[in-house]
Amino acid sequence: MNNEDVTDFEFDDNPLHEGIYRITRFIRDDFPEEDVRRELDVLAERAKSIIPDDIDEEQQLEQLLHLFYHTWGFGGPGGVYNLSDTLWLDKVLKTHQGAPSTLGLILMYIAQRLDIALYPVIFPTQLLVKAEWLDGDYWVINPLDGETLTCRMLDVWLKGHFGITANLGNDDLSDADNSHIIMKLLGSLKGALMQENKPEMALRASQLALSFDPEDPYEIRDRGLIYAQLDCNKAATTDLNYFVEHCPEDPVSEIIKMQINSIEQGNVTLH
Repeated sequence: MNNEDVTDFEFDDNPLHEGIYRITRFIRDDFPEEDVRRELDVLAERAKSIIPDDIDEEQQLEQLLHLFYHTWGFGGPGGVYNLSDTLWLDKVLKTHQGAPSTLGLILMYIAQRLDIALYPVIFPTQLLVKAEWLDGDYWVINPLDGETLTCRMLDVWLKGHFGITANLGNDDLSDADNSHIIMKLLGSLKGALMQENKPEMALRASQLALSFDPEDPYEIRDRGLIYAQLDCNKAATTDLNYFVEHCPEDPVSEIIKMQINSIEQGNVTLH
């Protein structure tokens, strides 16, 4: 798949899982898409055969959460693991251990097949899943464990992330666009792949991220760091200089200047 096949795709006008398939195919040559589609459909059909369709939506969701997290054992990762393995759909379907974004995607896919409306929310700390009821009430669910999060808990999370003066507002729980979720996922994948010393795949993730915003200096900085890992020194210095010129006040700029100097002297050390 080439870059145009992904950048021409209307992420917000198509199901989220189709967008995930596209970016994964672009980054990974070995992505078993048909296996993933089949495994998701099997899970959805199992859920449909177990959860009655003559009970109300709240009861259906309760049963789905019990099935997903307790019977099937989906949840957050434990022990030693590669972060990227918690983000790839095929890996998570095998291990049942994943990051909030991947677990949330699988849960929302199954719920959709049961006609249970769930919506993704990009909270500052992680992706959340939201269910809204006809009476105006809603549940906010942690995709890591299926637990319902109260406004008080979410306010504590927000204060822990931004500081004691932060307060939970309605905008913090707004439904997220698919393109926003894709961008967040690409950022997580890019960071994980760089950390795992897989620069070729990280570069593909970076190229996709830049297709959304080609002049983002932070994305260009990251691409420069990946180019440096790949010993593409001219391209690396071009990108890193772009970041320094556009973000001179950023504290990281001084570190980037040192890395540019190291690259130009042929002594690259990146961690």
